[in-house]
Amino acid sequence: MRVAVLSDIHGNLPALEAVLEAVARESPGLVVVCGDVASGPLPVETLELMMDVRDARFLHGNADRSLVSAYDGAAKPALPGPGADWAASQLSRTHRDFLASFPDSVRLEIEGLGRVLFCHGSPRSDLEIMTAATPEERMLEFIAEVHADVVVCGHTHMQFDRRVGGVRVVNPGSVGMPYGAGGAHWAMLGPDVAFQRTSYDREAAARRIRQSSWPGAEEFASHNVLSVPTAAEAMEFFAKAGGP
Repeated sequence: MRVAVLSDIHGNLPALEAVLEAVARESPGLVVVCGDVASGPLPVETLELMMDVRDARFLHGNADRSLVSAYDGAAKPALPGPGADWAASQLSRTHRDFLASFPDSVRLEIEGLGRVLFCHGSPRSDLEIMTAATPEERMLEFIAEVHADVVVCGHTHMQFDRRVGGVRVVNPGSVGMPYGAGGAHWAMLGPDVAFQRTSYDREAAARRIRQSSWPGAEEFASHNVLSVPTAAEAMEFFAKAGGP
């Protein structure tokens, strides 16, 4: 079985549409989404599209939990995600319950890779930050006792592939809010890891996003679609947030 892994869509519907077209051409047996689906400019449309994807497994990210909490009027987690309160106000009960159904992790056996654990931040928490630069001793704490050959994470929006203590740790990057390079980033798993970067019409996407009533739509279109933060800027942000 080959698996397409997507993460950190963040309500960027045009990027998601392009990726799902590319995924369909690969004909994977399963799609796994590593969290942070809807928090962004087009949350409802993004959720409606993802709810129709066949053979898909989802797990929650911090932003997914935040939307559920905001919908419920409860306290949001740290790092609530972009536009959490506004996005939550757009959701129906069906959307809220779909997000609330996401588990902490997904486990699969993938030929060529072995036992694969999918999570958002780390196997311990959807808020913990794992990057290509995270010190090995810290990574060992994050992946202790995972009983997996490969850990696939999201959360940090940049692709990486490294080995820590005999475990391969992979991030497919972000579909809708990438750092370091534009486009929509994801990965195919099985029998190895193949990073993907799907191009899409970002000018058209920016125009579509600017039509959103989200107050942050213009900034998102300008700084997360037409241009993206550099890897150095992302690492600076992670350092302030408790990483790398």
